[in-house]
Amino acid sequence: MKKTYSIKEVATYFNLPISTIRYYDKKGLLPFVSKNTSGYRIFSKSDFGFIKTICCLKNTDMPIKDIKTYIDLCMRGISTIDQRKKMLNQHKENVLKKQRILERNLFEIETKINRYSSDDSVEIIKKQIDFVQDEKEQLHLKNPFILGRKAFFWTNNLKRSLI
Repeated sequence: MKKTYSIKEVATYFNLPISTIRYYDKKGLLPFVSKNTSGYRIFSKSDFGFIKTICCLKNTDMPIKDIKTYIDLCMRGISTIDQRKKMLNQHKENVLKKQRILERNLFEIETKINRYSSDDSVEIIKKQIDFVQDEKEQLHLKNPFILGRKAFFWTNNLKRSLI
């Protein structure tokens, strides 16, 4: 026997708020979902594949209007396969570009964590602060650090004496 699912069951399955599913429906992303005589959405197992794709595209930053275009193409059947493929290939390129950017940013974060984890982190950071302060001073720009040079020197010496 085939089963239907409520919006709550679908929301739970996809770990989405019910309001998100309603929003997707309002934006035209769920034309495949039926409604009963009371106006409640009724989902079938075949709807899950579409919803999974919608979530994938949304999670990879495809704009809602583009997701709607994609779903509309799906609803038009096999005549739109080439258009869908082209759309997804373009989106894939966008995702890969963002992935490369994220990898570079992750590398920077790891570099900072390693620096802060090193035995000579205080000396490294002090040299960086000195560099910035010297540069700002030479350019007659405001010292961006909350503590002035003397306070940094004093704090640094205090840290060394406590270690």
